Amino acid sequence: MTDAPDNLVLEQLRYIRADIGSLRDDMRDIKQRMTTLEIVVGNLAGAEASHYAMTAVRADRVDGRLDRIEKRLELADA
Repeated sequence: MTDAPDNLVLEQLRYIRADIGSLRDDMRDIKQRMTTLEIVVGNLAGAEASHYAMTAVRADRVDGRLDRIEKRLELADA
């Protein structure tokens, strides 16, 4: 009779160990996915900053052109 409770405890411990193994695999997968997401978000942030800078440069060029047009048409002070 003393063998039965030991076996139940061992069975439960084995079940827990197997469950932890699957959790490790899941965590490994989640870490890989998170790393991929971090890389993608970093690239998006860099691309967004690049687009903002390009837009600012284009706006500055348009502003310069508008100033020259105003001077030619004598709409602004020379």
